[in-house]
Amino acid sequence: MSNPRRILMIVSNPATSPVTGWPIGFWWAELSHAYAVFEQAGYRIDIVSPDGGKLEADGYSDPEDESGYSVQDTISLAFKNDPAKMQRLDNTPALADVRPDDYDALFVVGGQGPMVTMIDDERVHRFVAEFYEAGKVTAAVCHGTCILLKTRLSTGDLLVKGKRWTGFADSEEAYVEQAVGQKIQPFWIETEARKIAETRFEVAGPLEEHAIRDGNLITGQQQVSAGAAAREIVAALS
Repeated sequence: MSNPRRILMIVSNPATSPVTGWPIGFWWAELSHAYAVFEQAGYRIDIVSPDGGKLEADGYSDPEDESGYSVQDTISLAFKNDPAKMQRLDNTPALADVRPDDYDALFVVGGQGPMVTMIDDERVHRFVAEFYEAGKVTAAVCHGTCILLKTRLSTGDLLVKGKRWTGFADSEEAYVEQAVGQKIQPFWIETEARKIAETRFEVAGPLEEHAIRDGNLITGQQQVSAGAAAREIVAALS
């Protein structure tokens, strides 16, 4: 590709969950699976975070974590075993240091981090709104979709007004909490989305691949859907 498309991946900075006290960050599959799709398409990919700096993943998402929860995630394992790729996570640029004009699409990666670090971050909301209003493909997956609960356009309307979209489902939150044996998230995206008038939040079954494209807005339900959401971006840019 002589003039490759450019993709901006926005990833949460590390934080501590106010609910569990656990260290939280991004979910591996949501970064690595989408990255692999973009890489195969020949795109240039940049990874940034709101504050810049070193990124950390949620433990359960790590294929090498002692929990074994994601042990079958060979795509993330391959990413982890690539020193050049891992170096990109060691010192990410800050969101303020990149320009929307330089990119053809953006992809907000989920994980436990965004529910704490991005939900009220107006820098992220403004960037995403500006990107979308420029007529560019704008995507978010899993808990990264929490930003759409509060991202408003220059008109004052929520970006998701009149849109079909998805994100981590209540059924999935309930499943995870039952498996872990405690409350995990400060709120549930589906519960909050269903309070919004004039929007259509749609989910598939728990951990089923599910991505929705409505115009230039693309959303994926959870980590299983990261690749599908990325493929929708490729289709939209083709």
